[in-house]
Amino acid sequence: MPVYLNGLATRVPVHELPQTLVEDNARRILGSRYAQFERMSSSFQTSGVEKRYSFAPIDWFQEPKNWQERNSLYLEGAKEIFIKAAQEALKEANLEAHEVDTIVTVSSTGIATPTIEALAFKAMGFNPNVRRIPVFGLGCAGGVSGLGIAQSLALAQPDSNVLLVVIEACTLSFRSDRLQKADIIATILFGDGAAATVLSTRQNSDIILHQGSEHIWPDTLNIMGWDVDNTGLGVIFDRSIPAFVQEHMAKAVSDACQKAKFNQKDISRYVFHPGGVKVVESIETALGLQTGTLDAEREVLREYGNMSAPTALFVLKDVLEKGKKGTLMLGALGPGFTASFMPLEIG
Repeated sequence: MPVYLNGLATRVPVHELPQTLVEDNARRILGSRYAQFERMSSSFQTSGVEKRYSFAPIDWFQEPKNWQERNSLYLEGAKEIFIKAAQEALKEANLEAHEVDTIVTVSSTGIATPTIEALAFKAMGFNPNVRRIPVFGLGCAGGVSGLGIAQSLALAQPDSNVLLVVIEACTLSFRSDRLQKADIIATILFGDGAAATVLSTRQNSDIILHQGSEHIWPDTLNIMGWDVDNTGLGVIFDRSIPAFVQEHMAKAVSDACQKAKFNQKDISRYVFHPGGVKVVESIETALGLQTGTLDAEREVLREYGNMSAPTALFVLKDVLEKGKKGTLMLGALGPGFTASFMPLEIG
């Protein structure tokens, strides 16, 4: 029984932060305190990011923030962007909110109890009997893994409507206290955003999801994730990620194709989460793609930065809007260290 992607929407917060503005503020806050800042500062220009969007205005980052201050802004922004993304996706699927049977909410950059979909419940007008499934901790793989979870739920209850909303507020994790290289890289790359999809076995589009899969590599917990302390979240980015991708991505993609019963030669477009320019280049190298093939990935990175989980869905939306047909392989890497894949067929 096929599952159809009947709606897909993306949203970003209102505060636009050009890369030049971010660099100037980072230099003001960190330059005199972090000995390697100037040596690393050229990465602001070579990162491939020209701007990003944030739940917070630029002035918010001037003073140190504690966990409560960060999470309070996360809750406020996440609720607002959930509503906007969900409403747009439902409109594309020709559905009303009360027709949603299951909501999957994916986020790893804040804590919400009641969960985000509960905070947005009244404004959305969801059915009081809607099933709610919040998912935490998937990081950058959350958008693709979330699709797999939503797909399974749609299959388990045929003709039901499953709403997936993926929200991240990466910029709120900005740290001026740890002074680690990974925090500078995060400042260079991170943005905030949300994506929403509507899935069902009831067809309202020509986009079919096939069997998704994940692969976790043993002994790789230190490659990507969050350190959690009283101040907030501290990013973990290991310098080995590009090399790891070059070594292992081809086998992971091949296995994903086999699980989906696809001939890899039939894939017309790979669609990946652009964690950074070096990661995109490593994916192209690993899969034997010509340099520049992943152009939509670079475009999304340039316009929005790395938003973690929603980013792969931003790329997918861009590829679909450009009229790409055939078999696509959507993929992302996240904490674990995990690769998550979802093959799609567009008629």
